[in-house]
Amino acid sequence: MAISPILLEVFKNRFASIAEEMGVTLTQTAFSPNIKERRDLSCAVFDAAGDMIAQAAHIPVHLGSMPLSVRSAMEAARADGGFAEGDMVMLNDPFRGGTHLPDITIVAPVFAEEGAEPAFYVANRAHHADVGGMAAGSMPLSTSLFQEGLIIPPVRIIRQGEIDRGLLRLVLANVRTPAEREGDFAAQFNANRTGVRRLGECLAKYGRDTCAAYAAALMDYAERITRRTIGAIPDGTYHFEDFLDDDGLGTTAIPIRLALTVKGDAASLDFRECGDQAAGSVNAVRAITLSAVLYVLRALTKADIPANAGCLRPVEILTRPGSVVDARFPAAVAGGNVETSQRIVDVILGALAQALPGRIPAASQGTMNNITIGGAHGRDGRPFAYYETLAGGMGASPRANGESAVHSHMTNTLNTPVEALEYAYPFRVRQYAVRRGTGGDGARRGGDGLVREIELLADAEVTVLSERRVRAPYGLSGGQDGATGRNVLVRDETPRDLPGKFHLTAGKGDRIRMETPGGGGHGEE
Repeated sequence: MAISPILLEVFKNRFASIAEEMGVTLTQTAFSPNIKERRDLSCAVFDAAGDMIAQAAHIPVHLGSMPLSVRSAMEAARADGGFAEGDMVMLNDPFRGGTHLPDITIVAPVFAEEGAEPAFYVANRAHHADVGGMAAGSMPLSTSLFQEGLIIPPVRIIRQGEIDRGLLRLVLANVRTPAEREGDFAAQFNANRTGVRRLGECLAKYGRDTCAAYAAALMDYAERITRRTIGAIPDGTYHFEDFLDDDGLGTTAIPIRLALTVKGDAASLDFRECGDQAAGSVNAVRAITLSAVLYVLRALTKADIPANAGCLRPVEILTRPGSVVDARFPAAVAGGNVETSQRIVDVILGALAQALPGRIPAASQGTMNNITIGGAHGRDGRPFAYYETLAGGMGASPRANGESAVHSHMTNTLNTPVEALEYAYPFRVRQYAVRRGTGGDGARRGGDGLVREIELLADAEVTVLSERRVRAPYGLSGGQDGATGRNVLVRDETPRDLPGKFHLTAGKGDRIRMETPGGGGHGEE
């Protein structure tokens, strides 16, 4: 079939708009502030083979991993008689395409005609504020996946339009906030129904063969542009290393090492010299490493191309099973998705800075500053589970100062507004401000971090997984490093410094203060 460039642009925007509309449906119908306000979710469209065609502008850490979840769902459905109209499969297992247990993925098939195999798939992934486990919020200082929450293999949660109520009850019986979880699941189901409906309209207008041909052409187009981008990088091998502060359980300075080789229009990223998987939860599954690579490639590409499977075709990604960037089951992985993913990006950019010194920014804050707080409302005893990632400083580029108090790289969420936070939880926000002077100096200055201090109005347990509390975000080309972050417990008006990763039981009136890192500076002043 001859591909029309005009129709290719139409399909590019149509597929992307379907994913975006799915995201709007999910955010507007979700119950939890984490999804409704922060938009900690991703939606995407996949072809019949499970390759990603388009993703909405949501969470980069989901980019490379969602196709693996879709394929796991396809395999599970085939083993159970195949997909039917109205089916949906649910999963969160990090070792079957997930990232960490709070990220639950729902996959639905799209049919062009009755009795045929699915023509497309739609999927969405949302971070649930609690999925059980040893700590409220399901982001614990764990040593095993089994401690982190309920592990959901690919299972059919909806069969021909009917929700499996027994399975749903089983899931809800294992979480601390079942009513909120049920509401978020309903939002995820509705998001997929939106995607199925819109893709059905597209199939009805153009036919299966045309839709499939243009989906394939979009992946070919993304591959060509990515090859052009890689071809502009000077050939050679570039090495860079950085370190995670710790795993929260005593292991420090965990190395993330990369040898990036560029040859022509292809690249090889060798992570096999990274440190061994840790006892604590900073381990990343291979899907997260794929996501980090895809994110950087997409960020390097100047053309407006869809983030799809074609972007990774010119790239070889080498990891060592059993390492911190390719963990083996049942490693603890709650923090790998959020913290190690950020360091992988820092390392890729550090290697690229040697090849493209005029294009690559200094390190951004390099952490998501994860905080979970769980307990019960004092007035009526209702359980609550709060999760949030906090913004920080962005690294300066050769051409501009870094932005202050923004999410960067592998997180693309918003903040929870103070009003929404105090309405939903027994909290009082004592301070929420830019942390002035924390960006690294240089010809271009790094962005500043932020300060958020929360006073608890009820007893609660608190867990924080954060990085860049020991090793600062690096500056480039003579620019200074950004400031490290800081975690503080204020009890009886006495501040006490806390480590980067901690779990504690806090009382009413205690205050948790997080000061996030600044970005690195670029160039000598």
